[in-house]
Amino acid sequence: MKHWMIYMALTAVTAACGHREGEQAGTDAPAEGFQYTADRFADVEVLRYRATGFESLSLQQKQLLYHLSEAALKGRDMLFDQNNRYNLAVRHALEAIYVRYEGDRGDGQFKALETYLKRIWFANGIHHHYAEDKFAPGFTEAFFRECILQLDASLLPLRRGQSVNEWLKEVTPVMFDPDVMPRRTVQSGDGDLIAASANNYYGQGVTMKEVEAFYGRMKDPSDPHPVSFGLNSRLVRENGRLAEKVWKVGGLYTEAIERIVDELRRAVPFAENGAQKAVIEKLIEYYRTGDLKTFDAYAILWVQDVDSEVDFVNGFTETYGDPLGLKASWEATVNFINREATKRTKTISDHAQWFEDRSPVDPRFRKREVKGVTAKVITVTMLGGDCYPATPIGINLPNANWIRHEHGSKSVTIENITEAYDKASQGNGFREEFVWSEKESALLSEYGFATDNLHTDLHECLGHGSGILLPGVDPDGLKAYSSTLEEARADLFALYYLADEKLTELKLTPDREAYKAEYYKYIMNGLMTQLVRIEAGKYVEEAHMRNRQLIARWVYEKGQAEKVIELKKRDGKTYVVINGYGALRGLFGQLLAEVQRIKSEGDFEAGKQLVETYGVKVDAVLHAEVLARYAKLNIAPYKGFVNPVMKPVKNGKGEVINIVLDYSESYVAQMLRYGKEYSFLPVYND
Repeated sequence: MKHWMIYMALTAVTAACGHREGEQAGTDAPAEGFQYTADRFADVEVLRYRATGFESLSLQQKQLLYHLSEAALKGRDMLFDQNNRYNLAVRHALEAIYVRYEGDRGDGQFKALETYLKRIWFANGIHHHYAEDKFAPGFTEAFFRECILQLDASLLPLRRGQSVNEWLKEVTPVMFDPDVMPRRTVQSGDGDLIAASANNYYGQGVTMKEVEAFYGRMKDPSDPHPVSFGLNSRLVRENGRLAEKVWKVGGLYTEAIERIVDELRRAVPFAENGAQKAVIEKLIEYYRTGDLKTFDAYAILWVQDVDSEVDFVNGFTETYGDPLGLKASWEATVNFINREATKRTKTISDHAQWFEDRSPVDPRFRKREVKGVTAKVITVTMLGGDCYPATPIGINLPNANWIRHEHGSKSVTIENITEAYDKASQGNGFREEFVWSEKESALLSEYGFATDNLHTDLHECLGHGSGILLPGVDPDGLKAYSSTLEEARADLFALYYLADEKLTELKLTPDREAYKAEYYKYIMNGLMTQLVRIEAGKYVEEAHMRNRQLIARWVYEKGQAEKVIELKKRDGKTYVVINGYGALRGLFGQLLAEVQRIKSEGDFEAGKQLVETYGVKVDAVLHAEVLARYAKLNIAPYKGFVNPVMKPVKNGKGEVINIVLDYSESYVAQMLRYGKEYSFLPVYND
């Protein structure tokens, strides 16, 4: 599971409050003058992050990070293809136009094409990475056709035997017709969610009913160690029968996976210890075989490797993009530990049983023995796949419930990413526009950054690691609502305990007032400010946004009698006011108890009702107000990152004597370079 923040809102508040004195002291690049912003277009701001402390690592660790980072980049095309079967064709065509265009590059049509291409790079496809809607090109079909016809046909992603005009006839509607493949993933409604979704996890014509029956036959409710059926394959119809095309060496996506495996092999000699070596070798075995039992064995080894300073995630991991929560997108991160900040997360994980035993949920749903919960703060050095350019700020893996129960889980908070968000957003006017009074501003100034990171720690380490499924409950039983409810469960656990005096006792918070900063930001975001990410007239679709709205609207409604939370007007503007922070904590506990019950019992209907009632629909009047107020601030609703460039330094004998990080590469240059150096898949993977 990944933890995403709404940084056009949450970090904007924190940024306006200032950065903690001495936070993240020291850097491989000078703090003064470091250019955090790399690009700005449409609704996106692209940032840079600093890998503080990289220079202090050993050469062995740097070489390990280098090869793991190369492996993190070589699977890039897989995510594009997973998101939509035309993504690679559209991207390749637009890149060819962009590089070779000989007309006026300042012309409005070309500038619109440039923006469209930048959005596709950022979203890993033609659909918005968060809102899920297909992008509308700001240039005309006629201009696109003219650009294509001016290119040599050898530069175009044509199918075998296909003419340029035939290609245009096939691809143009995908780009320009709003009714063709309108949404990447549809997670609501009573219709066929697979047929309504434009992603590429299932073959054309495969129905949701068929998928549920196909995987339903594989599941054995009595198996204590079930594999994650369907996780690493596309389900298609061949010769009238359903069949899985597995993503592995020799299978679908082999061209990219073979290169990932090559880099993993190169990483093995630089492993820090035997446990880490075993993890990498088991991942190689999984990629070679595609066997899901091997994937579970790899996940167990990965969880148990708690001593290595360097760590990584690489594989088909999260299932947010599949409306049925079965198929996993490809993602990768590479990192090293931030030892000073990890003291905070170690304190949390050391007391995991204390928190579990006192959770406000039914005792039947608590873990009797919390095993293997480890947490750390990391410095990321490379992002790839579904973690790039937009990245989470926290990750908790593995996802398999039985592994978490028997072997534990590993949680990370990516603090150099939160630092970059914070630094880049300072002084943007958000606090003055949306915060109710100086009282709330003072809370945010004093505690905002610290409670942001602590919320992430608690969400990942304790929230996702808490609770159990009752015997016989299908881990996929909540279907399209699973991701939203799981994120709500983790958020609620974190919110509930942020206010506990135990955190002050453990010196994780300085006093009993600190939690109020996070409570205020969370409710303001869930009720109001995250709406800036949604177009007028649209509903909330993305799982993390649904989770936040669900929680905020539920506690707002249930606290109405006592006016725990109010939406007050001043000068025609709406503000969030919290009158009872203690009562709000109690409401968080009540909702946590219900969400945990839903998950533990696999109560699909109750889960559906909760999400659809509170997490989906939008107050149109409030939405319009938020959009108008944000427009005046000129804050980009979405943020993501370019990666630093890892450059080996060699001596006269050709031996690597150092690895250095170059932070100067621009967004466009990085995307064009990645397109040239890391494109291994056929354009069409039908």
